[in-house]
Amino acid sequence: MTSVTLGLERLDEPWVREILENRRLGLLLNQASVDCELKLAAEVVLQRFPGQLKALFSPQHGIWGEQQANMIETDHGVYSPLQLPVYSLYSETRRPSAAMLESIDCLIVDLQDVGTRVYTFIWTMLEVLRACEAAGKRVVILDRPNPIGGEVFEGPILEGDYLSFVGSWPIPMRHGLTMGELARLFAAESNLQVDLHVIPMIGWNRRMHFAECQRHWIWPSPNMPTLTTTLVYPGQVLLEGVNLSEGRGTTRPFEVVGAPFVDAYRWIDELAAFELQGVRLLPTRFKPTFDKWKDESCQGIDIRVTDALQLRSFALTVALVATAAKLFPEFCWLDPPYEYEFIKPPIDILFGSDQLRRRVSQYKLGDCDADGMMHVVSCDTTSWQQRTANYLMYS
Repeated sequence: MTSVTLGLERLDEPWVREILENRRLGLLLNQASVDCELKLAAEVVLQRFPGQLKALFSPQHGIWGEQQANMIETDHGVYSPLQLPVYSLYSETRRPSAAMLESIDCLIVDLQDVGTRVYTFIWTMLEVLRACEAAGKRVVILDRPNPIGGEVFEGPILEGDYLSFVGSWPIPMRHGLTMGELARLFAAESNLQVDLHVIPMIGWNRRMHFAECQRHWIWPSPNMPTLTTTLVYPGQVLLEGVNLSEGRGTTRPFEVVGAPFVDAYRWIDELAAFELQGVRLLPTRFKPTFDKWKDESCQGIDIRVTDALQLRSFALTVALVATAAKLFPEFCWLDPPYEYEFIKPPIDILFGSDQLRRRVSQYKLGDCDADGMMHVVSCDTTSWQQRTANYLMYS
C-alpha cells in the first residue's frame, strides 16, 4: 500500500503558504475533513495560520453529519471550540451569500467526496466557485482521494433538461475525478473567472481505491459508513427514486434492498440473466427504523461485494430496478419533490434523463431482454476521458 499525503497536509509548504498567508480564511468542511492524525481541518488550518480563520461553512448533513438526506436542512451555528460562525450551505441557501463571504478573503474547501454525481458535496463546491467569482474571493481546494478510484466510469452523461442539486453539470454518475479535478473542469467549462487554486495530493494515482491509501475512513454523511458503501452507492442511490428500501434505517445502507412485497428468491432468479460481476446476491430480511417501510419487515437482497474491480454498481441497480418492476406489481416510481426538484420524477433527476423509466417499461412488457436493458447504463468512456484530460492532476 502507498501512503497518500492530502492537500490538508501540505499547508506548511512555502508555495501553499504564499497562497494563504495574510488572508482572512473561511473553511468548508465536515467531520470527515481530518488529517493523518485525525485532527479536524479547522484545527489544522488555525494552527498553521493563527488568527486568520474567520468562518466555517458546512455542506449537506451539517458539520457533524447529523441530518438525513433529501431537503432536511441544517441551521447556521457556532463551532464552539473555536467560537467561529458556521454557515450552512444546505439551508435556506445552497450558495454562500455575499454577507457570509464579507468577513473572508479566501474560502478553503476540504471535503471527502465519494465519486458519484448525485453526492451533493461537489455541487456545493460549484456554488462556492460561482459565489466567490461574484464576490472576488479566492478559492483553495485541498484535494482528497476519489475513494472508488479514477479509472472506471459508469452511467450516461446527465442531460441538460435534468439539472438539479444532485447534478448541476453534465457528468456521468461515476465520474472518476477528485474534487480538485472537478473544480478545474467546472471552472473551465462554465467559464468562471474565479481565483482558483488546487492543492493536490502526493502519492495518489487513478488505480487506487481508498483502502490502499493508508487512511482512516470517516463517514462523510450518515449513510456512508463504510468503504463498501462507496462501492455500491453509484448504482444504489437510484433506489431513492423508487419504493424499494435502499437500507436507510438499517446498519447497512445501500448494501441491502427490499420491501414487504418482495419475494427475494424469485428476484434473484430473475437477476441471473444479467450475469452481474463482482457481487453475490443473498436473500435477506431487514426492518428499517426510519425512512421507507419504517418498522415493517422487508424481504430483499443482501449485496456482497466479492471483487471491487469487477463490480459495476450502476448496472447492478438498473438490473435490480428492472426486475423488481417486472416481478412485483406493487413496485412504483416515487413522486417529487426530491432535492428541490418539484416537477420531474426523482428517478429522472437521479438517472439524469427519463431513459431508465422508458426502458424499464419495455423490459416489464417483454419488449427488451437483459442485454437490451443494459443499453441505458453505458458511459462513453472515450469521450469523457478526452473531455477531462486537461483537468487531471494524477497519473
